[in-house]
Amino acid sequence: MKTINLTVNGQPVCAEVEPRTHLADFLREQLRLTGTHIGCEHGICGACTVDINGEMSRSCITFAVQCDGADITTIEGFDDDPLMARLREAFTSEHALQCGYCTPGMIIAARDLIRRKGALEPQQIRYEMSGNLCRCTGYAGITAAIGQVMAERDALPLPPAHEACIGPAPGPGAKRTAQNTSNAAADDAGKPDDDSPSTSLSPGAAFETFSEDGLTTLTEHVIVPHDADRVWAFLGDLETVAACLPGARLIQQDGDLIAGEMRVKLGPMTPRFAGEGMIRRDDENRSARIVGHAKDTGSASRARGRIVYALQDTGEGTRIDIEIGYALTGALAQFSRGAIAKDLVGRLTRAFAENLQGAISGNGPAAGGSADGGSDALDAGGLLGAVIWGQIKSIFAAIFGRRN
Repeated sequence: MKTINLTVNGQPVCAEVEPRTHLADFLREQLRLTGTHIGCEHGICGACTVDINGEMSRSCITFAVQCDGADITTIEGFDDDPLMARLREAFTSEHALQCGYCTPGMIIAARDLIRRKGALEPQQIRYEMSGNLCRCTGYAGITAAIGQVMAERDALPLPPAHEACIGPAPGPGAKRTAQNTSNAAADDAGKPDDDSPSTSLSPGAAFETFSEDGLTTLTEHVIVPHDADRVWAFLGDLETVAACLPGARLIQQDGDLIAGEMRVKLGPMTPRFAGEGMIRRDDENRSARIVGHAKDTGSASRARGRIVYALQDTGEGTRIDIEIGYALTGALAQFSRGAIAKDLVGRLTRAFAENLQGAISGNGPAAGGSADGGSDALDAGGLLGAVIWGQIKSIFAAIFGRRN
């Protein structure tokens, strides 16, 4: 057991909890604050959303011990909040709730959205609220209620943004500046709405404006049997390098700015993420950094990503250390979670290394070609099946190993 001290709905709380206890269970079972609902228990549905140090967070995937010293507000703690009061009125007038199970988390998320952004179109509101699921209303009333209050935003007392963050989103150490907050709606509106990357690349994709909030980060390394100078020169040819990554294709490059796409096969679906980004190469240190964003119009999913890699000459070859950061929103977000995602990225990285080695050696095409000149779609379903089968085998091996 561990003793924690925190503030819940303005009241000091001192309690003993097991380190494994999730915040949602602590709030409901020990403090009897049952307005925080538990749905998926995976941080997907949003029913468990609470406010932690001024930022909305998923309490079902946040440990109570993480919140030692934090200021937490649940749905019960917003009785005197003017913005929340106005949202409750709008949700009632627009019939934005039916069974009510999602409503506490929904209006906490809506309050956070209105605090951060204004003047959004209904479709943008739906996108911003896509992390909160409702099985009853069809979202029309919810969108209308939020739009109604957002139209009054300038006349409402908005809660301030906080620097101190805890919990899974936006994550420890996340930063939000006044400029980024005020420009967020414009940034979203400027993203491509069709399924093709922009043909005129814009400096808007620059590093200085790329948000790294909420990225899941994984690290991998590969070794190729060629000297570092040769590998570094080869990596400068982005079109050939992109062909080494299954499903990826470079469409355009203008200096540091790039546009491309990646196709992923998931059973009968083949999402096609198209977008733009920027690359910076450091010749002296033989390292590079790539950031970008993309959208799949078929599933309304969006992705943000960052890749940082550095080369080291081992004497017998070149080691490439790779750090991958990514965030996925929308219908495909469930494929970006947990150990499965880590294993998928590892397998994809190894496939890239094999193709890269073959391309540098001149032993054939970097990756399977397709009719449109790009590489074949990444078979994530096949990779996922291999991951799951590998995990099943390891479980059985552990069980029978203990018996022996």
